[in-house]
Amino acid sequence: MNTPQQPVRKSPANVRLQAARTIAAVLKGQSLATMLPQAEKRLHDSEHPLLRQLCYGTARHFFSLSLIRDRLLSKPLKASEKEIQALLLVGLYQLLYSRIPEHAILSETVNATRNLKKPWARGLVNAVLRSAQRQKAELTDWQGSTEEARYEHPQWLLRRLKQAWPEQWQAIVDAGNQQGPMTLRVNARQSSRDDYLKQLRDEGIAAHPCLFSAHGIQLEEASPVTALPGFQDGCVSVQDEAAQLSASLLDAEKGERVLDACAAPGGKSCHILEQTEGVDLWSLDIDSERAARIHENLSRLKLTAHVITGDATRPDTWWDGQPFDRILLDAPCSATGVIRRNPDIKWLRRDDDIPQLADLQRQIMDTMWSLLKPGGILLYATCSVLPDENSLQIEAFLERHDDVILEPVPAEFGLDTGYGIQLLPKPQGNDGFFYCRLRKKAS
Repeated sequence: MNTPQQPVRKSPANVRLQAARTIAAVLKGQSLATMLPQAEKRLHDSEHPLLRQLCYGTARHFFSLSLIRDRLLSKPLKASEKEIQALLLVGLYQLLYSRIPEHAILSETVNATRNLKKPWARGLVNAVLRSAQRQKAELTDWQGSTEEARYEHPQWLLRRLKQAWPEQWQAIVDAGNQQGPMTLRVNARQSSRDDYLKQLRDEGIAAHPCLFSAHGIQLEEASPVTALPGFQDGCVSVQDEAAQLSASLLDAEKGERVLDACAAPGGKSCHILEQTEGVDLWSLDIDSERAARIHENLSRLKLTAHVITGDATRPDTWWDGQPFDRILLDAPCSATGVIRRNPDIKWLRRDDDIPQLADLQRQIMDTMWSLLKPGGILLYATCSVLPDENSLQIEAFLERHDDVILEPVPAEFGLDTGYGIQLLPKPQGNDGFFYCRLRKKAS
């Protein structure tokens, strides 16, 4: 008789292993959003929260942790040893920013060297972490020794923020270094915000209405979506308040033909359909895998749209020639307004990315304008706080086109730049976002 095999218990050090490999991949240019789901597949569900804490926390404090690591090393590690570099960052993050017992941090992080098949690094990792443990008081002074480490942002971005927002740049940086709140969007087809707030209260989940979005709710503490009443039935979605303003500012009407360009993962498309029935919505994205996410969200919310995989600068490959009444262009951007949700942006982005992104935005804007009916509305949006991608982009667009009317956007949402509104990230509020509403003159 065969004895059934017992499942292999995954050791706690395996979480550090996966965290180190994830951070190492990001050091090589991959994103957390891409790498984390792959790492989670290798762990028990119960280990996912710790993995995410380690990865996001290490990414959030990357600049100060890197400085401390390099000062504690007796000699620099080879550039090729990305996994050991990352493991040291993960270990230092735990010592400095987590509540994990120090003895557990040291033993489990050092043990990860065996899982990484780097036995030579065992002594090195142990020595660095024990030095950090002994010198904790001094490490705080080290963190303030460079501007990058003090503010946890790259020098090029600090320079741009100071130039663009001389009075607000420190608040922007502070917000970017904090974890963003969990914000929900109530499906107006299924429930009112007040009714859903009552459902949350009945479940013991503390929450309050958002300030600007009529359908927005902010949770006092983050919650697994599986714990949210009606989530699987499409009653509610996770979406930041700033992003929720897209549907109301676009203000599509029944019977209109609407394009959501660069639509993945589909949150804004779904909100448009939730807010107004009878819209003929086209949801476009260049990435087939990301376009699949649009299908998933539409399916959960029981909504219908034309989902297209295609390049927004090449409408000849997907457009049927019929112009649109309204177009939402949430343009590819630096994502500097959502750093708190994507802290790896701080070292994945480079200064020379900004002009390249601005050029791509220009191409897409000009192309989208050609697909818009006379009298139609184009809503330009980014999750950036940099003028090159926002107000300066609109100013240049108005110089290129003489058939544009710049329409007002409610100033209470954010700062009026003269070419649209800029929402700056707030620690316990919305992400950073930019909106501009453009009407095409009737011929």
